[in-house]
Amino acid sequence: MTNRIAIWLGVLILGAILLDYALFGTEHLLFLGKKLYEFLDWLAFWR
Repeated sequence: MTNRIAIWLGVLILGAILLDYALFGTEHLLFLGKKLYEFLDWLAFWR
């Protein structure tokens, strides 16, 4: 992955988070954060 792709991917993710926050508030981000933590834990198990 080049630096240019990584920067655009980061901008896209931050834009999606800001849009979600602006439209729905913070409770969705908390839910997604918990699910991401569970996914990373599951992924670490299979590593």
